[in-house]
Amino acid sequence: MNAQNNDISESSKRGIFARIRGHFLTGLVFLAPIALTVNFIWWTINYIDGRVLPFIPLKFHPEVLFGLDIPGIGVMVFFFVTIFFGWLTKGLVGRQIMRLVQSVMNQFPVIRPLYNAIKQIAETVFNKSEKTFQYTCMVEYPRKGIYAIGFVSTEAGGEINDKSGKELLAVFIPTTPNPTSGFLLYFPRDEVTIMDMTTEDAAKMIISAGLVEPEFIPKKG
Repeated sequence: MNAQNNDISESSKRGIFARIRGHFLTGLVFLAPIALTVNFIWWTINYIDGRVLPFIPLKFHPEVLFGLDIPGIGVMVFFFVTIFFGWLTKGLVGRQIMRLVQSVMNQFPVIRPLYNAIKQIAETVFNKSEKTFQYTCMVEYPRKGIYAIGFVSTEAGGEINDKSGKELLAVFIPTTPNPTSGFLLYFPRDEVTIMDMTTEDAAKMIISAGLVEPEFIPKKG
């Protein structure tokens, strides 16, 4: 009888610990994204403030004007300065200044490739007039029978299509769990399956190694 009671007691303890563990993991899943997001935003604000404020005269610092440190002043200054330069470069004088800066940058052998690479990446990422990564697709990679999720970046043209003799699509195959690295591959159009999944949902699935899968509702008919 005592042995049976001991077994019940041990089972009850395990049940309590299992519930506590379950509650802890549930709370962690809820709090971790919030904490990491807030921490990233706070780090970004402090990073920009630390880079921008040294260029502002001390008499205009918030601790001098208001007697307290106000986070985000550097972010606001950076925001308005960026808008100003964006407005400036759209005019004739601004375009002349931009060409002059680019000409100076291209004079230095070491700086030139770095500057042009960063400039090209920035233009690709921030230029909303171009269609980049608008479609999620599925391709057979790295061999037939194995499928990978990718993003269609553009339709290939020029020498690539001419030398291949096919109509190709440029597909970026991201890696897990870091989707910012991956492979640029060219597939024949008929070997690329365009999916209804959004690029955001696909990115979540890639980052989570397939654990987070978006809801799929099959189309009728």
